[in-house]
Amino acid sequence: MRSLNLDQLRTLVTIADLGTFAAAAQALHLAAPTVSLHVSELEARLGAPLLERGGKQVRMSAAGAALIERGRQLLKEADDAVDQVRRFAEGREGKVRLGTSTGVLVHLLPRVLAVLNERHPGIDVEVAILGSLDTMDRLGARTLDIGIVALPQAELPELLLQPWRSDPMMAFLPPRWPAPEVVTPAWLAAQPLVANDKTTMMHGLVAGWFGAAGLAPRARIELNYTEAMKSLVSAGYGAAVLPLERSADTPLPLPEVMQLRPLDPPLTRHLGVAHRVPERLDAATRQVLAVLAEMGQRG
Repeated sequence: MRSLNLDQLRTLVTIADLGTFAAAAQALHLAAPTVSLHVSELEARLGAPLLERGGKQVRMSAAGAALIERGRQLLKEADDAVDQVRRFAEGREGKVRLGTSTGVLVHLLPRVLAVLNERHPGIDVEVAILGSLDTMDRLGARTLDIGIVALPQAELPELLLQPWRSDPMMAFLPPRWPAPEVVTPAWLAAQPLVANDKTTMMHGLVAGWFGAAGLAPRARIELNYTEAMKSLVSAGYGAAVLPLERSADTPLPLPEVMQLRPLDPPLTRHLGVAHRVPERLDAATRQVLAVLAEMGQRG
């Protein structure tokens, strides 16, 4: 037996609700012969009479009443499925996979996600904590949709990379250290250091800053977790050079927790947003990218 035809089933349910073929035809914007054809084909397909004809009002047979009961649920599920597909197609619903560092996740992404939730509550963002190189690799493998990464990055086929924001690098110092108002490579190289590990782009950025002054200090410890580095600084274990990642409503660390000093010469960390070319993006990913673009430098 062939599968049920949902259009024919909807016609039968409408006849049951309105009581006549004519009323069903008007409600469904169908010609009267089409309504009759829907019912006769449905009866032929099921091998049972569904209506008791005669008189002004149409009545359901026992088989018809049983089909109507199940048919309403089938039609509701079909309508729900169509509506869900439309929500995905229009970017009102979906899941977007985003990769970024701990610092961005802790200090910059919450405001972005809050704005996104206000405007598009049906979109879920699944965040993976990754270094920039791993993020780019996973974008290339299509296991991520968006990456917020440190710049510069090598270009990859079918990926776009656009600047997102720039943050000053600062010296993060223990609260009780005597420190100059501006920190130079020579002064900092003489202090115990907490550094990013060698797998990170941040390590290369800071090493280049020291290297331009002819210095290559060794750190007491190397980590790949910004907040853990700050905890060690606060405990007095050493100094770190990190970006000042903050949105407009993020307070600076209190002096009794750690000291912040500008660098001389200045150093800046640049972030970009990486994603596939627009024609390969779904609507939900485009909505997330739009909010990221809006919340970039002004974050």
